[in-house]
Amino acid sequence: MSPAPARFLNLGILAHVDAGKTTLTERLLHLGGAIDEPGSVDSGTTRTDTLALERRRGITIKSAVVSFTLGDRRINVVDTPGHPDFIAEVERVLGVLDGAILVLSAVEGVQPQTRILMRALQRLRVPTLLFVNKIDRVGADLDRVVAAVRTRLSPDVLVMGQVRRPGSRAAEFCVSRYDDPAFAERATTTLAEHDDRLLRGYVDGAVVSDRRLRTAIAAQTTAGLLHPVFAGSAATGAGVGDLMASLSTLLPTASGQADDAVSARVFKVERGSGGEKVAYLRMLRGTVRPRQLLELPGGRSGKPSALETYGDHGWELVDRLGPGTIGRIHGMPAVRVGDTAGDVHDPAEPQFPPPTLEAAVQTTRPEDGPALRSALAQLADQDPLINVHVDASGRPTVSLYGRVQQEVLEATLADEYGVQARFADASVLHIERPSGIGTAVERLNTPSNPYQATIGLRIEPADPGTGIRFVVAVPARDVPLYLYGDVARFAATVEQHIRGALAAGLYGWSVTDCVVTLNEVAYSVADGPPSKRGPRSTALDYRKVAPVVCGQALRRAGTQVCEPVLRVSLEVPEDHAAALQSVLGRMGAEPVGQWQTGVLARIEARLVAARLHELQHQLPDLTGGEGVLQYRFDGYQPVHGRPPRRGE
Repeated sequence: MSPAPARFLNLGILAHVDAGKTTLTERLLHLGGAIDEPGSVDSGTTRTDTLALERRRGITIKSAVVSFTLGDRRINVVDTPGHPDFIAEVERVLGVLDGAILVLSAVEGVQPQTRILMRALQRLRVPTLLFVNKIDRVGADLDRVVAAVRTRLSPDVLVMGQVRRPGSRAAEFCVSRYDDPAFAERATTTLAEHDDRLLRGYVDGAVVSDRRLRTAIAAQTTAGLLHPVFAGSAATGAGVGDLMASLSTLLPTASGQADDAVSARVFKVERGSGGEKVAYLRMLRGTVRPRQLLELPGGRSGKPSALETYGDHGWELVDRLGPGTIGRIHGMPAVRVGDTAGDVHDPAEPQFPPPTLEAAVQTTRPEDGPALRSALAQLADQDPLINVHVDASGRPTVSLYGRVQQEVLEATLADEYGVQARFADASVLHIERPSGIGTAVERLNTPSNPYQATIGLRIEPADPGTGIRFVVAVPARDVPLYLYGDVARFAATVEQHIRGALAAGLYGWSVTDCVVTLNEVAYSVADGPPSKRGPRSTALDYRKVAPVVCGQALRRAGTQVCEPVLRVSLEVPEDHAAALQSVLGRMGAEPVGQWQTGVLARIEARLVAARLHELQHQLPDLTGGEGVLQYRFDGYQPVHGRPPRRGE
């Protein structure tokens, strides 16, 4: 077993698709001595794109962890997907990072996904360096890219050097010296935006020392206030060494005490060669050893049979995982993506935009139906946001972010599970909200209730975006403690039954944004009063009664079907803005605002998700191919007219 290094930097590499982040990862591994030669995306020899589908398509689909040593630090590099269909995979990684490199192309510059990623990094205050890649390509222009960064990503950037011979194989990046007067002037004015003392000194004409500059740049970068900009070519290696050196000077190491209570976050789950679960987790605090009990959410727990970290020769067994470590654990079948182990009070919780599409899946051979359901269940363990369920006709359906994700799922079913499947056309995923208050109760020993359990519920609307809140308003004496041990365990079990029942509302859509109050409970005993006398109640009785009562209360409350709404942001040439506004108006979009950014107009509006594909299809013709569309989930709104029924 390899000894664990004492200092870690968990580094994310993020980018719009095709900006070169996987190539950059390979180059860093090579310079760090972890591999003899950089792998190639085109030839499928990279260390991080290990799935056959990733190698065929030349894109990253699943996050991957690799590692190298830099001085006294172990750098755990997390390569992430660049396609927007896999934004949830990226978001999971963000919660485990100490720092990040956001990669841009020196030719294409700031692209739609670049903005989404930068906003997420800023929201979570992840210290971020920018790397402008592909300076060797024809059309490379660092100044143009930096200008776009300042207007579209953040004005708080500091270019750390100059590009020479751009657009040629001889292109290189020359890092500025701290004692260079021009760089010192540029750095001081940039740093002064967030440093009043430095600003006063600058106004008074004081000379800032090299040491003060270094310290201030590192401090503001660590605080997420400044984003140093490097440039180079991951393909040729130009500038990558300077970027690599900055990892030690500008980004922070992981923190946490080894003797604290265990605190960790699971950001990825995959299946081992034998079909067993392998979970990737970031240790925040404390130490985990084999066979140590780990408490998971919802009363689940497990004891890892083996622990691994990524070493010089790939994944290696270790006897402990300490704070700051990214490791793999085996032997915990109950673990799920997004789980926290122990007490996690870290503010960097991932925030996933919900999928807005769903599609039914069926096999090309009827006899493969059980295999399909089993495969989808395993894939849902790895990505719970695909939310596998059965539609009204009995077909399994999955939630989706887009068509590329659908194609990946279809290929994964074929390649990894041997199941040939077809996806129906994706449809917009709606929700239901209670429109009023509904109450219901089923009491034991009554004609309508064949089970030995009493459940009473009240369902009422809650504020949009609050989800489902379950409230227990019954005395402990009415709870069958002989079955569940305590009130909390009973409440958690009933809540699970209720949430299952609310997965399909009156129109088939998931019910949310409500408060469900458990206001009556009873159990039967052999020597009780007549109303409660009978065979002793069992857990099965409550499992059967709770969904029935939930359905009754929901029907009395009524529901309102709501559709997803997107906040769309469009950047278009100024002379095309009026025509685009007219089209948005015909689509029923709600204007938010319009701003001028140089020769471009930026238009923001709220648009129902059902019209997004139409807008994407028309945009190139409306803008001469120059329009850029970016969107994010912006909530739900009631459907006007006849409510759509799921599966119709």
